[in-house]
Amino acid sequence: MCDSCGCDITPDHSHDPKIVEVHQSLLAANTAMAKKNRAHIEKMGAVAINMISSPGSGKTTLLEKTIEAIGDSLRIGVIEGDIETERDAERIRAKGVPVIQLTTGGACHLDAAQIHKGLHLLEKEPDGDKLDLLVIENVGNLVCPATFDLGEHHRVVLVSVPEGPDKPAKYPKAFTSSQVFIISKTDLLPYFDFPVEEARAEALQLNPKLLVMDLSATSGQGFEQWLDYLKEICRK
Repeated sequence: MCDSCGCDITPDHSHDPKIVEVHQSLLAANTAMAKKNRAHIEKMGAVAINMISSPGSGKTTLLEKTIEAIGDSLRIGVIEGDIETERDAERIRAKGVPVIQLTTGGACHLDAAQIHKGLHLLEKEPDGDKLDLLVIENVGNLVCPATFDLGEHHRVVLVSVPEGPDKPAKYPKAFTSSQVFIISKTDLLPYFDFPVEEARAEALQLNPKLLVMDLSATSGQGFEQWLDYLKEICRK
């Protein structure tokens, strides 16, 4: 929960016009900054994706395996978002790509102003201004990150097999605002009750335009579709 996105509004205050006005103003300012970020990223010649999910869905592992598999065919830069620590950035930095860690200090999402700062920091990193693809790994949360445009061109939502298939029904905005839905950790399907087709159908009912992939970064199953998708959006 945080005080910048409205997730802390209680039922007693949800109809307070002053509170609603403040949060509408915050969202409007964020949207304006996101537009500037998008223009900045395009001037860099890059395409940006915003990865959102619950904690532990495998976003960082997916990024590590993507960097390894894609090799020199795409120049990737990463902005990592977490409440605290540099641990995810350290993992990505070990793969040899430019990365900036943004810590929110308690806020449950990244916002466009933080990404604006992150872009300028990333450009100071070696090869950080020569990217084909910018990946923003958002704070682990399926609620607030779905509300905040960061200036990305594509949004990718992950749900891992251990989490269960009901996330589209429980967190619809994360799916209606995304272009890609990844069912991750499919190597664990033998050990969990996760009907893939049921989750796929529920997500597509919410958003018929979703591209749905099921993959495992551990086994490599389904990974080619993911890599082909990244190469395709960077060619446009």
